[in-house]
Amino acid sequence: MHPSIFKAYDIRGRSPEELDAADAHRIGKAIASRFASRRVVVGHDMRRTSPELEDALVDGLRSQGADVVRIGLCSTPMFNYSIAEANGGYDLGVMVTASHNPAQDNGFKITFGNNLPVGMGSGMEEIRDLATSDAPMPDAATRGGVEEDPGLLDRYVDAMWKLSGLEDEFEGWRISVDAGNGMDGYVLPKLTRKLRGADVRELYWQLDGNFPNHEANPLKNETLQDLIADVRKSGARFGAAFDGDGDRVGFVDENGEPIPGDILTALFAREILKDKPGGLVLYDVRSSWSVREAIEEAGGTAKMCKVGHANIKRQMREEGAVFAGELSMHFYFEELKGCESGDLAMLLLIRMLQREEKPLSQIWKPLRRYAHSGEINFTVADPKAKIDQIATGYKLRASSYSDLDGIRMEFDDWWFNLRASNTEPLLRLNLEAKDEATMRQNVEELSHVISSEA
Repeated sequence: MHPSIFKAYDIRGRSPEELDAADAHRIGKAIASRFASRRVVVGHDMRRTSPELEDALVDGLRSQGADVVRIGLCSTPMFNYSIAEANGGYDLGVMVTASHNPAQDNGFKITFGNNLPVGMGSGMEEIRDLATSDAPMPDAATRGGVEEDPGLLDRYVDAMWKLSGLEDEFEGWRISVDAGNGMDGYVLPKLTRKLRGADVRELYWQLDGNFPNHEANPLKNETLQDLIADVRKSGARFGAAFDGDGDRVGFVDENGEPIPGDILTALFAREILKDKPGGLVLYDVRSSWSVREAIEEAGGTAKMCKVGHANIKRQMREEGAVFAGELSMHFYFEELKGCESGDLAMLLLIRMLQREEKPLSQIWKPLRRYAHSGEINFTVADPKAKIDQIATGYKLRASSYSDLDGIRMEFDDWWFNLRASNTEPLLRLNLEAKDEATMRQNVEELSHVISSEA
C-alpha cells in the first residue's frame, strides 16, 4: 500500500492496482485502532470495486472490536444524513467512494460522528502510518458486531422534501435531470416521485461505475452537453447535473445556459434568507463581487471563507452560518449540520422558481454583473515563491488584501485570487473585472508574471 493514496481529506487511488481488498481490510483495522471506535456507519457507492472494498473494510473494523452499521448503497449526502440523524450515535462513518474521479479509481471518506471530516491534522496521518507499516495490528479480544439499516433512502428523501417546503402539484412542469450514471440515480426515482404531475426527463440514471456516457462532474461544461441539448429540445424549465457521489449539482437554465457556481450560491442565499433574515452566509474566496452584493441586498451578512468542505463545515459550525456555497457547486446547509446535498439544492431551485414566477434566466442573469475569467491553472516549480512574488508586486496597488486562502487582492475595477493546489504543483487563478476588456487585460498581465521564471 503506497502512502500517496492518503490525501488531505480522503483516501484515493486506482483500484485494485493501488487499493485492493487487503488494503481496505488493513485500513479498516487502522481506522478502528486510531480512534478506538465503538460504533461505525459504513456505506458505499456504485463503483465496480466498491462492494469488495466495503466487505474488507467492515471486516477490518470489526476485527478491532468496532460495531458496524451497514447502510449499503448510498450517495454521499445520504451517508452524511445517516450520521446527522444519529446525532452522536456513531463515533465515525466511512464511505467507499471516489466521487467524480475516473472509473478506475476508488477510495474512502472518513467522517467523525459530528459530521466533520477526518483529514491530515485530525487523524489521517496516523491512519496512513498504521496502515502502511509492517507492524502487526492484533485483533481485539471481542470481535465487533454488525447490523444493517435498509431504510435510509426513504428517510433521507422524506427529510429533503420536508426541508424544501414544497407541497404543490407540479402539473405542466418539465425538468431534465442528468445523474451521470452516478449515485443520484439511486435517489432521484423516489425524490422526483414527490413532484406530483411533473414531467421529469431522466438522463443516465442507471448506476454504472464505468461512467459510459460522460464524466460525472457538473463543473466541466463538456459534461453538460447532453443535458443542454435535452433542455433545449424538450422545453424544460431547467436542467440539473449531479456528480458521481451526489454531493455536487450544477444547473442550466431554460435556454440551456450553464449557471456559474458562485451565482448559484447567491441565488440559494437569497432564497434561504427569505426564511432566515439577517443570517450569515459564507462564500469562497474565488466568488464574484455579485455574491456579496446579493447576500447583503437580501439582508444577510456575507463572509468570505477558505475553499474546501472541511474548512467550510468547521467555520459554519463555529460561526452559526445558515448557508455556504463554493464555486465548485458544493452547497452547504445549516439543517444538515453544514453538509452538502445536491438533492436539497435542486428542490430549493424549484421552490425559487415557484416563488419568483418567471424563467430561471431572468432570475440569475441580473447577477452576472461583472466579467469573470473562470479558474485558470498554471504549472509552476515553486507555488509558494510565486505567490510571494506576486503579493510583493501587487500589494501596494491594491485597495484590499487578504491571505485567507492564497492571496486575494481587490482594486478599483478588478480583483484576483491566486491559490496553490493542495495536491499538484499548480497555481489556480480567478480574476474578475467590471468589464470584459479590463478582465482580459489583467488576465494577460498576471498570466505573464505567473509563467515567467523570475
